[in-house]
Amino acid sequence: MPRPGLIATKIGNSSFYHEDGSNSHVTVLKVDECIVAKVKTIDKDGYNAVQLTSIDTEKDISNIKKPQRKMFSSININPKKIVKEFKVDNKNILEVGTILNVDHFKVDQFIDASSFSIGKGFAGVMKRHNFGGLRASHGVSISHRSHGSTGQNQDPGRVFKGKKMAGRMGNKMVTKQNLRIIQIDNDKNLILVKGSVPGKKNSIIYLKDSVKRT
Repeated sequence: MPRPGLIATKIGNSSFYHEDGSNSHVTVLKVDECIVAKVKTIDKDGYNAVQLTSIDTEKDISNIKKPQRKMFSSININPKKIVKEFKVDNKNILEVGTILNVDHFKVDQFIDASSFSIGKGFAGVMKRHNFGGLRASHGVSISHRSHGSTGQNQDPGRVFKGKKMAGRMGNKMVTKQNLRIIQIDNDKNLILVKGSVPGKKNSIIYLKDSVKRT
């Protein structure tokens, strides 16, 4: 059953030592209070969803859009930086003003984490798509790391969309699935997840129940 997720901030990476002496690479995520700011229903909006808001913003109140300003004032909270919508089913619709914390998840639960990947800038095909490049000798001059031929003959006479070529690498929304929660610290609002999570330090991470593993 789809439940709302959480909005977290990536603190960094660390090692977690288990009781048997083994250790695991973990990513440390900090979860501020996630407040239900708006609820959408299938009768009114055509689908069921819950909008969560979290992380205080440094913006002046005059620089916040009027619809969001109205939303924050209706639940009597300070303006927040992030507003994220999660689709849910009828059984998991929450009331406006409900607060979600790290105890929304459990230890050993599998979750999916989404965030913008680290931007690498403009990259060639060898770095971006793992191309082998051209030969190191025998007539190849200057273009050793190029992608080679891109077009076709007169028919169709164009380059197909989606052709693997050089371009901007990274900085796109990526979801890492089936991450196991190693530990939850309720006092410090921290979640330790086994493995890596997309994004750089201080990135905003969206967490939700795993769609493949229960």
